[in-house]
Amino acid sequence: MIEKAEEEFNYLGEHFADIQMLRYRLPEFRTLTLNQKQLIYCLSKATLFGRDITFDQFGKYNLRIRKMLETIFVYAQKDKLSGWKGNIDGQSDRIFKQRNKLEDEFQGLEQYLKQVWFANGIYHHYACDKFVPLFSEDFLREATLSVDPKLLPLKEGESVEAMLDELCPIIFDPTVLPKRVDKSDGIDIVQASACNFYEGVNQHEVEAFYAQMKLDDVNNKMSVSDSLSVEQTSPHLYGAPSYGLNSTLIKENGIIREDVWKLSGKYGAAIEKIVYWLERAKTYAENDQQRRVISLLIHYYITGDLRDFDAYSIEWLKEQDGRIDFINGFIEVYGDPMGLKGSWEGIVEYKDLEATHRTQTISTNAQWFEDHSPVNPIFRKAKVKGVTANVICAAMLGGDEYPASAIGINLPNADWIRAEYGSKSVTISNLTHAYDMAAKGNGFKEEFVIDEETRKLMDKYADKTDNLHTDLHECLGHGSGRLLPGTDPDALKNYGNTIEEARADLFGLYYIADDKLIELGLLDDKEAYKAQYYGYMMNGLLTQQVRIKPGKQIEESHMQNRALIAQWAMELGKADKVIELVTRKDATTGEEKTYVQINDYAALRRIFAHELAEIQRIKSEGDFEAARKLVERYAIQLDANLHEEVLRRYKRLNIAPYKGFINPVLKPIRDDKGNITDIVVDYSESYTEQMLRYSREYQTL
Repeated sequence: MIEKAEEEFNYLGEHFADIQMLRYRLPEFRTLTLNQKQLIYCLSKATLFGRDITFDQFGKYNLRIRKMLETIFVYAQKDKLSGWKGNIDGQSDRIFKQRNKLEDEFQGLEQYLKQVWFANGIYHHYACDKFVPLFSEDFLREATLSVDPKLLPLKEGESVEAMLDELCPIIFDPTVLPKRVDKSDGIDIVQASACNFYEGVNQHEVEAFYAQMKLDDVNNKMSVSDSLSVEQTSPHLYGAPSYGLNSTLIKENGIIREDVWKLSGKYGAAIEKIVYWLERAKTYAENDQQRRVISLLIHYYITGDLRDFDAYSIEWLKEQDGRIDFINGFIEVYGDPMGLKGSWEGIVEYKDLEATHRTQTISTNAQWFEDHSPVNPIFRKAKVKGVTANVICAAMLGGDEYPASAIGINLPNADWIRAEYGSKSVTISNLTHAYDMAAKGNGFKEEFVIDEETRKLMDKYADKTDNLHTDLHECLGHGSGRLLPGTDPDALKNYGNTIEEARADLFGLYYIADDKLIELGLLDDKEAYKAQYYGYMMNGLLTQQVRIKPGKQIEESHMQNRALIAQWAMELGKADKVIELVTRKDATTGEEKTYVQINDYAALRRIFAHELAEIQRIKSEGDFEAARKLVERYAIQLDANLHEEVLRRYKRLNIAPYKGFINPVLKPIRDDKGNITDIVVDYSESYTEQMLRYSREYQTL
């Protein structure tokens, strides 16, 4: 499948468990210059070499389990296993049953391995629960013993049996390290979470360690500023770094210290490869600023100093002229219950020139949106700085952005850099296009949208308003508002991620209905926003529940955010029946089904304005208790009966609730002298082929 036309392109890959794999196209890649293609190629290599870091961050045992399962999957000698012994001709029913059971066990292991690949470990990428294996421990032990021990991830002097004794409880015992991230109220969330960011410390010790670090930093800055003039002081001296972003916090012999992730420290073997390909990428940089950005990132990987990361982030913001851009590093903190540690991720991208007009229109009007926000003026920015936004095409996904990826990104995350230098936002057009193409004709709207009139409205406007909402969320929402002086950016603690996503979503929801979008030519119908309002409320109140297993709660920050907004809005509008959950009898089956009914869209916008104002106040003031109450009241609990109904209805559609992407393969074309003359895109690699190849070619840890 090389460079096929749109009408011939197959977006659908494998479907397993609750996951549908998709392919994404690289439109206009052929029109890029050879220099740009080689820059993308080198940056893609740097992206793929971070894979093992993410696996290790998401669980201490993930890499060993992945390697063991891959070895079994590729090398297990089935003829040595009990179910395959003997001549199968004319054998008894017992032997046939043994063979069928063995096939089921292998299929169960294959599905489990695919889930591990997808989630970068043994925990569900969204729910964070440990996967339940569909194969037995006896089978795993026998299959492992059937392969050459030299192929297994054994420690020095370790036997296969000892390895299995260590790993089997991790895989099979539901009480051992059951959740990757557990932010339940009233527990020690550090010790309850299986993510590999902390070792030997508890929540109180983590909080105390970084509180002291912040205090020491403030005292040091005060001391330095007393002896230097403003001109002598580094611009980033007055901004707090993202404390703990790139380190494991360890307690040894009663001493708590950081093990920093850098070239000479933890993850050094992977970082060495990343740095090598970043150095290669510099050769093909489109301009001097792009070359400077790459050099600063390399310097940060060498030092591990977060102030160097801030310096890199500031210069990355300034690079606007190149068509190629990338994200590479320890970025988002959703994988840490404390919201401190950055999961490694990488994306290589190039601008979608035609669609970027939309986001640039929004970003050039950023001050207007800030000035007309419904939040208290004291929480607004007097001057919006450096807001830039592009629509881009992903060329390669890696780490925490692969196989599941965001469709919009706004960086950097440091509040002080946003306030002083601005932010850079992207929405990823070729990924959203793949989603849209895969969803055509799947019956979802017919099952869950209340009536034909609303379905027609969504068919007409949902794709456009979804993209616009993402643009507003990423381009302006995350960069809007300000913290009051003295407010700790980490004051909301484990509720901070949910509140921040709600803030950005509400910004988009409020403005998607504004006449300003008509004036700017971004929408051409004043009714279009209703498609976004209905889809958002339907998702928050009903359909996102398909991603949650029976008896579970909402735990992922983005899902909590949507539930918080929708449930809170329904309560705020209850007296006037602005939004309701109503039941309708299916004309064909007679089944009672629950639907969202919006009776007053204008009133719903006023509710979103109220919510945005309060969420911004909580963020600006660092009101932890108010954040806790909102999240605990609206964002976590599910109605068991309604949940069961939604799952039942969704199951009949045979749609996977989660989607992920198979990366394209970038293939250099060389002449007789070995010089690269072109790079072409190959889409033919399967999910399994890609994952096994990545484990061979990009294994570092």
